Amino acid sequence: MTTLKITKKHHKHLNNPFPSTPRSLPSIQGRLFFNSTTVPLDQIFSIGNDFQILWSTSNGGYLSVSHQSQPSRALWSTIPGQAFVSAALAETEVKESRGSFAIKNGDVHLLCDHQTVEEIRIINPDHDYPSGYSTLDRKTDLEDAHFPALVVTGWIFSRKRNKGVQHSGIYKDIKLERRGSTSARYWVIFEQKNQNQIGFQVRIGKPYFNSHLRASPPSWGKYLRAKKKLRLIRKRSLGWCRFFTRLKGFVKVSSSEDETDLKVAEFTEFNRVCITYASEANERFYGFGEQFSHMDFKGKRVPIFVQEQGIGRGDQPITFAANLVSYRAGGDWSTTYAPSPFYMTSEMRSLYLEGYDYSVFDMTRKDRVQIQIHGNSIQGRIVHGSSPLELIEHFTETIGRPPELPDWIISGAVVGMQGGTEAVRHVWEDLKAYKVPISAFWLQDWVGQRETMIGSQLWWNWEVDRKRYPGWQQLIKDLRAQQIKVMTYCNPCLAPTDKKPDRRRNLFEEAQKLDILVKDKNGEPYMIPNTAFDVGMVDLTHPTATNWFKQVLQDMVDDGVRGWMADFGEGLPVDASLYSGEDPISAHNRYPELWAKINREFVEEWKSNRLGQEMEDLEESLVFFMRAGFRDSPKWGMLFWEGDQMVSWQANDGIKSAVVGLLSSGLSGYAFNHSDIGGYCAVSLPIIKYQRSEELLLRWMELSAFTTVFRTHEGNKPSCNSQFYSNNRTLSHFARCAKIYRAWKFYRMQLVKEAAQKGLPVCRHLFLHYPEDKHVHSLSYQQFLVGSEILVVPVLDKGRKNVKAYFPVGETSPWQHIWSGKLYAQGCEVSVEAPIGCPAVFVRAGSNVGETFLKNLRNVDIL
Repeated sequence: MTTLKITKKHHKHLNNPFPSTPRSLPSIQGRLFFNSTTVPLDQIFSIGNDFQILWSTSNGGYLSVSHQSQPSRALWSTIPGQAFVSAALAETEVKESRGSFAIKNGDVHLLCDHQTVEEIRIINPDHDYPSGYSTLDRKTDLEDAHFPALVVTGWIFSRKRNKGVQHSGIYKDIKLERRGSTSARYWVIFEQKNQNQIGFQVRIGKPYFNSHLRASPPSWGKYLRAKKKLRLIRKRSLGWCRFFTRLKGFVKVSSSEDETDLKVAEFTEFNRVCITYASEANERFYGFGEQFSHMDFKGKRVPIFVQEQGIGRGDQPITFAANLVSYRAGGDWSTTYAPSPFYMTSEMRSLYLEGYDYSVFDMTRKDRVQIQIHGNSIQGRIVHGSSPLELIEHFTETIGRPPELPDWIISGAVVGMQGGTEAVRHVWEDLKAYKVPISAFWLQDWVGQRETMIGSQLWWNWEVDRKRYPGWQQLIKDLRAQQIKVMTYCNPCLAPTDKKPDRRRNLFEEAQKLDILVKDKNGEPYMIPNTAFDVGMVDLTHPTATNWFKQVLQDMVDDGVRGWMADFGEGLPVDASLYSGEDPISAHNRYPELWAKINREFVEEWKSNRLGQEMEDLEESLVFFMRAGFRDSPKWGMLFWEGDQMVSWQANDGIKSAVVGLLSSGLSGYAFNHSDIGGYCAVSLPIIKYQRSEELLLRWMELSAFTTVFRTHEGNKPSCNSQFYSNNRTLSHFARCAKIYRAWKFYRMQLVKEAAQKGLPVCRHLFLHYPEDKHVHSLSYQQFLVGSEILVVPVLDKGRKNVKAYFPVGETSPWQHIWSGKLYAQGCEVSVEAPIGCPAVFVRAGSNVGETFLKNLRNVDIL
């Protein structure tokens, strides 16, 4: 039976401008039963050396995980009397269009929502595994465990439903197929991974179908009477399941998978597995990767799937227009380039999933969290930490941390522009006149441009266009003489270049001959629509592809390039055929990590090959930055940027969303992040116009002066946008903000080192340092910290000349306004003047960082 349907929407010209939220499986609710003859009433189990798990029969039974250092504080616990493992077989439809995906759940064919606990057992290396576990790979499951580990096993099952009765009232839009009782074995294993993490696994066996058993819901009284009788049974051979099947209303489950009265259903395995556990009503959830609309996700259902962030993401009228002309191109509050199946909460609880399956974190109910996995197993880790900073440190200890950025990329402005050699030299002269500190020129159009039906677009063939950039190597040499680098652009897709004049290589043709492009179901190169042209995508699971693309990067660097934007990575089709043979839906989430890994490996290999050679200086290190990512991307990526915000003041996809993305990603391990100054996406339609205003550009400069990298972008329609070089005012303000950015370089270097060592972000939500301050939890884009010593309250609304600043509770020293010198005590909220050129910025009074920053500002005549 086919349960997956993939629909392409690439070429549909008129679409629903208000698409509904993709339908996910509703929260599954079931009851928990346990066998009192085989399961202890109450017991604490030691897991490894540092964790413990409590099993209690109170209120129907529950599990609770804690750390030995704080045994009374639950890191994770199930809901008493409620099933914590469930599974289903459901139909799935994926609708795809140009990097946007809608994953919808269809009819549910099987559902096992109730659970029994049959056995709780300690596992040691030489201990027998639980019954039925021999079918699973033990070595893989426990290869890095610190014993003893713990296994909980039993059955999940369904009850037969009366005709016409909906299940629990939650499947209003989803057809639930009525069958007899279904059951399956499950195994939950807990094992210590390191001093601060305990791993968990949920495995589900094959579904068994029993059509003749009556399975009406049992009463609680009948359950208690049954439980009392079970305590009288002393002989294990009688069997818990045999007893329960004598009672009306209880489904027969068996400890043996070969009983004759149970048969394997026509379905071989479940494709949904859920784990449910407790949450507090006022608990706040942070993280989930780079999110742009919300900081706190309590009350929401968060899908974890890499894709285009969308154009507008709910801001109107642009979302309406984008959805109308391209399927779901507008996105919504949850669409993002770089999600992560990780969170931390206000109660210092933290959890993340391993693997790459599509998952949904459902926090819509006040008392619980339910994680739904599109697969037949779940694997993840629970993280221990006493503070948000500790949680990030412990999380990134496992997933990985970025390397230290080279000094040159954080020393001055990265000037993003286009136009060719003469245009660059002209702007360079203007910047010299204003004494702008410059790190690099980032030249996105180095490969040349072509005219398409939607305007000018790049040739996706990664070599310099010498017609557009004559004297390319001389330009690089002249800039290098002034300690200015040249940065370029590439991505893992290739466009046919048969019609491109003056090309020296046809990379698409080369990749096609090497057979290293992603294939479609027919074994042909998968031509993926991208705006006005189709492209082939490099199959990064192919070893030949890895080496070939590294050589493309090598040719670029041999010309003198020292950095590049490694764009895209979010668009792998979910029906692609890969060299590795892996499931393309899971590979879709892994692809941006592979893309980052190739770039990072090249950087490290290039650096290693130059050791022992004479170098002009120590500033020859390479840097790449990217937008797409997943859980482990902080390990492979060096630097991130937030993708394509609108050139607007709006909350979901404008300047405000840039702050939310900066802070949410920082909470998720992305230590180095930044946005395009001024935003990227402009729209010039007869009725709908989004064009970058001068005021927006100036305010975005002020915001970016306090991020890891200070980089401009002309946007997708440069002629429609105000640019840093537009006039004297924009140039003067750009110079001022670049000097402000330069003035705290000394502190930025400290934070970069700290990020490489501990995974802590440069820009931080106040929650990281003030988790006890309740007011801080309500903040999203309004203000943020740079490290712990600088507080930034940006102006994010048109026409505003003042802001509300809140000074958090938890420090004895006051905050000092850098422009007036005025001091503000903790716990107060005040209105602060913030005219253009003087953003509301504060330093900790009397601190070394604050004093040095102010001194540096005076030295460049900013104060």
